[in-house]
Amino acid sequence: MTRPFLPIDDVLAEICSGLSAHSRLVLAAPPGAGKTTRVPLALAGLLDEAAVIDGKILMLEPRRIAARMAAQQMAKSLGEKLGQSVGLTTRVDRKVSDATRVEVITDGLFTRRILSDPELTGIGAVIFDEFHERRLNSDLGLSLAMEAQGALRDDLKLLIMSATLDTEKVSSVLGAPVVESQGRQYPVETRYLGRSQDRIEDRMASAVRKALREEEGSILAFLPGAREIQRTAEQLERVPDNVRVAPLFGALSPAEQDAAVSPAPDGMRKVVLATDIAESALTIEGVRIVIDSGLSRVAEDAAGGLGTRLSTVKASRASVDQRRGRAGRLSPGVCYRLWDEAATRGLMPSPVPEILKSDLSGLVLALAEWGERDATRLTWMDAPPAGRLKAAQALLTTLGAIDQDGALTALGSEMARLPLPPRLGALVAGAPTPQERALAAEIAALAGERGMGGNSPDLRDRLAGFRRDGSPRARSLKAQAKAWGKGAASDGNLASLLARAWPDQIARKRPGSAGSYLMASGRAAMLPETEALANQEWLVIADLGGAAKEARISLAAPISEADALEIGGVVSEDRASFDPKTGKFTARRVKALGAIVLSESPLPKPSATVAARAMLDAIREGGFAAIGADDVVRETLARITMLERADCIAPVALEAEALIASAGDWLLPLLKRKGAQVPAGHEVREALIASLDWPVQEALRKDAPLSLSLPSGQTAQVDYLDDRAPLVSARAQAFFGLSLHPKLAAERVPVTVEMLSPGMKPVATTQDLGRFWGAGYLDMAKDMRGRYPKHDWPADPANAKAHEGRTKKRL
Repeated sequence: MTRPFLPIDDVLAEICSGLSAHSRLVLAAPPGAGKTTRVPLALAGLLDEAAVIDGKILMLEPRRIAARMAAQQMAKSLGEKLGQSVGLTTRVDRKVSDATRVEVITDGLFTRRILSDPELTGIGAVIFDEFHERRLNSDLGLSLAMEAQGALRDDLKLLIMSATLDTEKVSSVLGAPVVESQGRQYPVETRYLGRSQDRIEDRMASAVRKALREEEGSILAFLPGAREIQRTAEQLERVPDNVRVAPLFGALSPAEQDAAVSPAPDGMRKVVLATDIAESALTIEGVRIVIDSGLSRVAEDAAGGLGTRLSTVKASRASVDQRRGRAGRLSPGVCYRLWDEAATRGLMPSPVPEILKSDLSGLVLALAEWGERDATRLTWMDAPPAGRLKAAQALLTTLGAIDQDGALTALGSEMARLPLPPRLGALVAGAPTPQERALAAEIAALAGERGMGGNSPDLRDRLAGFRRDGSPRARSLKAQAKAWGKGAASDGNLASLLARAWPDQIARKRPGSAGSYLMASGRAAMLPETEALANQEWLVIADLGGAAKEARISLAAPISEADALEIGGVVSEDRASFDPKTGKFTARRVKALGAIVLSESPLPKPSATVAARAMLDAIREGGFAAIGADDVVRETLARITMLERADCIAPVALEAEALIASAGDWLLPLLKRKGAQVPAGHEVREALIASLDWPVQEALRKDAPLSLSLPSGQTAQVDYLDDRAPLVSARAQAFFGLSLHPKLAAERVPVTVEMLSPGMKPVATTQDLGRFWGAGYLDMAKDMRGRYPKHDWPADPANAKAHEGRTKKRL
C-alpha cells in the first residue's frame, strides 16, 4: 500500500536504529509530523521495515479521544479493522486480539497495568505520546516504567514523544539520546485582536465572522471548554450556508468527534470549535485559519471532591505557538489572537506539570501498591511537592487505604485495583454489603464522568438520570459499574456511603442562610437558594467547583444528623478564634465534628498551639490579610512568577490558594513559636521562602532582590506588585551617573525606573535609561529647573554625580 509522505518519514530510520542501540529514546517532532501514526507501526515492522521491537508495543495517550483516533488512523493506514494489528484500550472501549502488535492505551490504564504486572509481560516497548502535556499519569507511568526497566526488564524499550519539549531536561533525566524531526510548516501571519471585557464566547463568535469575511479556508478555534464551545456555536447558528460549525471536545460521541476532524465536503467551509485537544494530539484536515482565545482549562488540586477541579487559565507560550502552527500545516495561514501582542511576552513559557499542582492521593496510593512509601526514591521529571505528598498521605490514612507507616492496607489494596480516584475507590471498596457496593459502583461510574446523569447537584437526581440514560456512553459505564459491584443496588444508605468516602465534607447549613454550608474540613460551600438541597440541614458533599474560599457544591446528598455525627466522629477539645480586626483571641472548649461546632463553653486563655491554629483558621477563612501578610505573600509570588517567565527557574506552580491550603506545613511552626503574637510580615516571608526548593531560594536572593543599591548610595525597595513591576522609585538625582539600565532575572527583565521630583512626586518613568538621558530627561529637566531651581539638574546626567536630591548649596 502506497503511503503519503509525512515529515517523520525522514527520521524513521534514525528512530529505529536509536531504539535498537539504546533502551530509552526521546523524539521531538512538531504537530502534524506524523509521529503518532507512523512511529509505532515502523517499530512493530508493520510498514516496509523489519520489526525493531520484540513483543507488543504500548502507546500511551493522555485522552480517550486521542487514543481512539490514533488507533483508528493506524488501522486504516494498514487497510485493517481496529483490533487486528492495531488495538485500543480505554476505560469505555477495548478492541485487541492475539494479532495485535500495537496497542493504544490511555495513560491512566497503563498505570493500572504496570501495577498489576510490573514485568509488563509480552510488552517490548512503551511509547509515551504527547508527553509535553505533562499529565500526572504520564509522569507516574514513566517513573514506574523506568523502575521496572532497571530492576526487572533491561530489555524493555521506552520512547518519549512530544510536540514541544525541553529535550535537554528530558534527555538528562532519562539518560537518553534525542531525535528531532523538523516537520513541515508554512508561514503563518499573526493578527492580534486585543482584549475586551466581553464574554469569551462573544469575542470568539465575532472573530469567527471576521475571519470568514477576510480569509478563505476552514477555521480551527480554540476555547477553554465545552461550555464556551456550546455557547459560541449557538451564536454562530446564522453563518453562510457553505459553513458548517462542528464542536470538538472529549464528552462528545465518537461520531460527533469524527465529524469534527474529517475534511469539509467540496464547496464547504468548516469552523471547528475545539478545546486544547486539537493543539497537537489530533489532525484536522483543511485548516488554514486559527483563532485562539488564549485560554486553557487545566486540572488543579480540588482540595476535596473527586481529586482535581478544572480551572481556566491563560495558555502558555508553548501552547499558543502550537495552536498558531496548526494554521500552517497545508499552506500559508493566518492566526487571530484574542489578546494584545505585548501580553504574549507575559505568558508562562510552558504548561505547569500536573504533578506540581494536582491532588496526589492517587499517585501515593499507586506507589504504596508498588511497594514504595517514599516517593523521593523514584526518578521524576519533576519531583512531587512534599506538601502535596503529605496531604495525600493524610487523606489516604483517613480513608483507611494506608496505615500510619504508609503501608497499603487490605482496603487500600482493593481500592488500588479499581480504575478510580481514591475517594471513589474507597466508596466502592468500603461498601459493607453487596447491595451497597452495587450502589457505590453506580455512583462512582456517573461521578467520574462529567455531566453524566444530568447537571443537578442532588446525587439522587443524577443517579435517576443515569439509570434512565440509554446512550452508548451510559451503557458502557453501567457495564463497568456491574463489574465493580455485582448484584442489585439498594438506595437506602446512599448518604452514609458517601460520608465514609468524604468524612471531611460532611456539612451543616449555616443558621439563617439557605444554601450556605460549613464542612467538617472548615471550608465553606454553597448552593443556589433555588436548589431543593439548599434547605437540607446536613449534607455530605462529593464534588466541589469554583474558588477554594467558598466552593460551589456540584454533587451532594442529604444525610441525617445521627449518621453525620456517627460517621464523622465527634470530639471534645480546646479551640480559639482570632479576630484580625482587633488582633485578639477568644478561647473555648468545644464539642464538634471537625470545624462544625455542636456546643461550647468559654476558656480564659488559649495555649500557644491553640492560638497558632486559630491564626491558621483565620488565614484559611480570610487569606493572609488576616495576619497582615497579604502583601508579602503576593510580593513573593510575583517575584517567583517573574523568574518563571524569564526561564530562570523551573515552574513552581505556587498560587495564593495553594499556600493557604498548605499553611499548616510551612507556616504553622512559626505561628506556634509566636504563641499568641501575630508574626511580622518579614517573618512570614522568610518562612515561605524557606519552604521552597534551594534553587528557587537562591534565584530569589540573586535575581529577584527586595532592594537595589543606587549610585547615590541609597537603597531603593523593588516594588513587585505595581502594574509596571518590577519598579524602583527615587528622586531623579539618585540615578545620575547610571548609564546601564538595571535589570533583574539574570539580566532578562528591565526594572521600571520611576523618577521623583524633590517633592517626591512622579515626574518620569523609563525602562531604558540610556535613551532617557538623551531625550526625555531634557524636557523633564527644563520643567524641573523652573519649579525647583535650587536643585541639581545637570545637562549630562549620565556622567553626573548621583546624590540624594539635596539642593545645590548642600552638595
